[in-house]
Amino acid sequence: MSLYLGLDSSTQSLTAILLEADDRHRRVVFESSISFDEAFPKYGTRHGVLPNADQVTAVSPPLLWVDALESMFDRLSKTGLDLTHLAAVSGSAQQHGSVYLNATARSGLASLDPARPLAEQIAPMLSRAVSPIWMDSSTSAECAEIEAAVGGDRALAQHTGSRAFERFTAAQIRKFAKQDAGGYASTDRIHLVSSFLASLLTGAHAPMDPGDGSGMNLMDLAACQWWAPAVDSTAPGLGAKLPPVTRASSVVGTLSSYWQKRFGLPAARVIAWSGDNPCSLVGVGLVREGRLAISLGTSDTVFGLMREPRVDKTGTGHVFGSPTGDYMGLTCFKNGSLAREKIRDQFGLSWQSFSEILRRTPAGNGGRIMLPWFEPEITPTVLDPGVRRFGLSENDVDGNVRGVIEAQQLAMALHSRWMDVEVDSIHATGGAAANRDILQVMADVFGAVVYQLQVGNSAALGAALMALHGSATAEGRPMAWDDVISQFVEPMAESALNPDPRNRAVYADLIGKYADCERQALAHA
Repeated sequence: MSLYLGLDSSTQSLTAILLEADDRHRRVVFESSISFDEAFPKYGTRHGVLPNADQVTAVSPPLLWVDALESMFDRLSKTGLDLTHLAAVSGSAQQHGSVYLNATARSGLASLDPARPLAEQIAPMLSRAVSPIWMDSSTSAECAEIEAAVGGDRALAQHTGSRAFERFTAAQIRKFAKQDAGGYASTDRIHLVSSFLASLLTGAHAPMDPGDGSGMNLMDLAACQWWAPAVDSTAPGLGAKLPPVTRASSVVGTLSSYWQKRFGLPAARVIAWSGDNPCSLVGVGLVREGRLAISLGTSDTVFGLMREPRVDKTGTGHVFGSPTGDYMGLTCFKNGSLAREKIRDQFGLSWQSFSEILRRTPAGNGGRIMLPWFEPEITPTVLDPGVRRFGLSENDVDGNVRGVIEAQQLAMALHSRWMDVEVDSIHATGGAAANRDILQVMADVFGAVVYQLQVGNSAALGAALMALHGSATAEGRPMAWDDVISQFVEPMAESALNPDPRNRAVYADLIGKYADCERQALAHA
């Protein structure tokens, strides 16, 4: 029996999935989550984030993640499973967040006392008590400064995969260096959340994988190494403070004596951690080009694997490294479930009646278009929120229900074209993926078969699969990624929704009109 552990430190919780994978069995044997707010109220977080009056600054306490990691291993040790068979551990973490450590961490990580709580020992190693996270939007000035220094937004995107975004780590580091020069000077190592947690496991500063490193606006995508112009333009002496970038799925160490003695674990391999988006790519089975995943959650996200790092010239999409050694393209839309719920609630509908309206109304909505920007939108950039309607009455129940769903699917199809991937299938995830009427619109708009997945915690599952892949590679028995995901990530064949050719033709025409409406609305914003 061989066990492989995947951990996912998201914004609000820590999730663990333990897989058994050998010649006889391929199954999940343990799955558990810890809610940060509920388990650790002493930190005062709301949804994992420290309250802030200015609404644009978003930080979290890194010691919260330390406590959660220790608690999860304690929970795992009490399951009764024979953990002496634990072969490898890997992990996923919210992208873009950064952790700042002083020089004492170099020796401190290597000499952790298993008789003492972990957070108590890590606290003196922090040069900054809080970590800026992906929800932060306070660094517009720093983004502009970095772009200007490297030759503009397109130059930055061409090298690092994205124009400068406020939530990306480079701008956050620059803001810290400007506002707290002393704190920055005392910082010896700047980790992402992923490499920080991996460092806790190995008892030494861990390197960073390209999947997470590419979410910083600092890494050259082609070389998978830090891009000197961006590093030098961000903060003085930054290059010496960053971890090295290592190959995805590589072994970065073994579980240190702290974990072995405290929880009775073996010296299992620790495989390079990554960000939650790259890990989810594997966790939903996107290990070849041609498959897309669409997550219908709080935000809507469309992402897929790319063999080459094709960059979005419009500046809205992102290119990250992939755990497979390839690349992933991703476009995010902030108005996801919020917009669907707004329309549902506006007309006093249940989800059942919402779906009934979708079934009885014709594809194309009679040419009527909605732009459901209830909140400031990421894609396209909309700072002044508000619903825009074209030929659609605000009081038309049927038209608004179909309008919001068609708008979201058309927007995803339009703003994922830059990936230049010929889509043959879509794996649908997230809460709204349970609604097959919404998924039928998706199939018709994209002209691709849509599958539902039996995947809940896709980032944690992806991390566990990375542990399996990395461990097998280290043992001299490399596995193809299709073999790695086999039986763990399988679309439900009976869930397949094929596109209706008639509806597909309607949307092929309508997407041009939708694009015109977007341009018109943005021109008058």
